[in-house]
Amino acid sequence: MRVLNAAQMREADRRTIEDLGVPSCVLMENAGRQVVAAIGSAFGPPDGRRAVILAGRGNNGGDGFVVARGLREEQWDVVVCLAGTATDVRGDARTNLAILQTIGVPVVEVNAQDEWELVAADVLRCDLLVDALFGTGLTAPLSGLPAAIVGAVNAAGVPVVAIDLPSGLSADACAPIGPAIRADLTVTLAAPKLPLVMPPGDSAAGTVIVADIGIPQSVIASLDGPRVELTGTADVRTLLTARAPDAHKGAFGHVCLVAGSRGKTGAAYLCGMAALRSGAGLSTVATPASCVPVVASMAAEYMTLGLQETADGLATAAASALVLAGRFDVIALGPGLGTGPEQRALLLDVLARAAVPLVLDADALTALSGGADLRARAGQVLVVTPHPGEMARLTGLSVAAVQADRLGVARTYARERGVVVVLKGYRTLVAAPDGRTFINPTGNAGMATGGSGDVLTGAITGWLAQLGNPVDACRLAVYLHGAAGDIAARETGQIAMTAGDLLGCLGAATLALTDAGTSDADEDGDAG
Repeated sequence: MRVLNAAQMREADRRTIEDLGVPSCVLMENAGRQVVAAIGSAFGPPDGRRAVILAGRGNNGGDGFVVARGLREEQWDVVVCLAGTATDVRGDARTNLAILQTIGVPVVEVNAQDEWELVAADVLRCDLLVDALFGTGLTAPLSGLPAAIVGAVNAAGVPVVAIDLPSGLSADACAPIGPAIRADLTVTLAAPKLPLVMPPGDSAAGTVIVADIGIPQSVIASLDGPRVELTGTADVRTLLTARAPDAHKGAFGHVCLVAGSRGKTGAAYLCGMAALRSGAGLSTVATPASCVPVVASMAAEYMTLGLQETADGLATAAASALVLAGRFDVIALGPGLGTGPEQRALLLDVLARAAVPLVLDADALTALSGGADLRARAGQVLVVTPHPGEMARLTGLSVAAVQADRLGVARTYARERGVVVVLKGYRTLVAAPDGRTFINPTGNAGMATGGSGDVLTGAITGWLAQLGNPVDACRLAVYLHGAAGDIAARETGQIAMTAGDLLGCLGAATLALTDAGTSDADEDGDAG
């Protein structure tokens, strides 16, 4: 499901109206009717309740006027509060405002902050507020009358439904650009917008529903500009295919996980088993020789490869020869490996000479922060899976700067280095070298626990061995990793969740994805 910015949304409207001949008033009517339907689903029959529509002077206000008419038809007691005067309203919005006046829906005009203060208490004495003040066109922080209305709405404690975007959010920024309404439900039109699906703006959106208002998906897909997508269940389900009855383990790839050191054998176990739980045919854990007995005792399903080691139980630079000599389809390096000169030399040698796809995580990324030129692997697949701290070290930015522009940082690094970036965290991102960026909707805060990233590394490695396409492998692995976390949260709760729980739930997450009866709620319009 494509995520649009303000310019893309304007262009989608223009093409639908001018090129396809769909009247703009039809789009406005469709938008309002969809919001009314969403309100009915979320809040039930009116039962004498009062709804107030807070409307601006533009098209978002026009959508609100249609909502007011629709709620009136559903027997809600409806009042419209217009931030401005009726003479300020133009076009289709003006037509719909005139209809309201004809059918007797009260319209309170408020044109200044002191006027708002006189009517605010009465306006906000209601059971539901519909925010139709500003849509995707907002480019500057709210001030004056709009800011006063936003502050009063947030303090009122009344359920709020926002049309397209909670007022105060910009479609071009993940974070609020100023005061913003905190909605319980946002009905966004045609496609999700950035602040509805990315932190911290998403905290103001509540539940997000994507409403079909008559803009064809072909128009949305063809738009120029940044290509950002919210990964949906149906998107990743298409990446899974049934296994042939005569399939054998060699058909699903042999992966090598270069991981672990003395005291960090758990990392090797988690990524080795996660590769198998993700369908890899064979999994070999390459770990310092003294760690092999411990790692091998943790699971019978993977193989082990003992590496030359230092006196401290860390793999040496010479160990790269053993790794490179193996007949592997994908190699992953990093979890629990160590960050000293020997481990860095091991990594750089494998990076320079391996002829198979590589996945780099954890300690491998710390070693990379010394300035390795990833572009030397031109033509070879490379996936990096940093958390924000590791991304900061890779780019030379602060963690705060990375978190302030997660999309931009991941996209820029992927394009400039020719790698696939999996930037972990809330709403994990997959950024491709061609500029595409995918936002993952699954997962929860219980996954913020040691070893969770090791499970993801193994999952990416396993799926990469089977799918070949690194972007698809990362999208699928990230989605299933988060889905496993959601299953684990239901079973154990977020507080008690461990990385072992994630590992144990990968199979259930995959089974749920392949089940033909699984709900595609996000494809039917639920984006939050």
